[in-house]
Amino acid sequence: MPVSAHIVVPDAAAAAAWYAQAFGARERERIPLPGGAVMTVELDIGGSPVHVGSEFPDAGIVSPRTIGGTATVLQIDTDDVDALWSRALGAGAEVHHELADAFWGERHGQITDPFGHRWNLAQRIRDVPHDEIVAAAAQAFGGG
Repeated sequence: MPVSAHIVVPDAAAAAAWYAQAFGARERERIPLPGGAVMTVELDIGGSPVHVGSEFPDAGIVSPRTIGGTATVLQIDTDDVDALWSRALGAGAEVHHELADAFWGERHGQITDPFGHRWNLAQRIRDVPHDEIVAAAAQAFGGG
């Protein structure tokens, strides 16, 4: 069973345009509503479907900005994370964790988009044995 993301934003049309600018997303399908609003836009980001839906607070469909944050992080794996990082920041993303080489073998950073969603941007730079990752994680997060 495949899993795909469905995220909620204040305005799906505006968000689709931002994700195209920041991540190179391509629109697959759009469901317009009367009066010019958009219910949802299905995007393709690097071959993965991401459904972007507009907020409908009366129905309990709200974005991270409305509820004050998110516990979810989406990840984009790329062959050139530095270029994608620059592109996203140029489009107005905020840095949550700086882009850096991580102990688990990725060049990795985290941004927050203008709609409150967090995104890890990552590039595999080396293979790291599992036991080395476990030991480094224990040291980094105080578990060992």
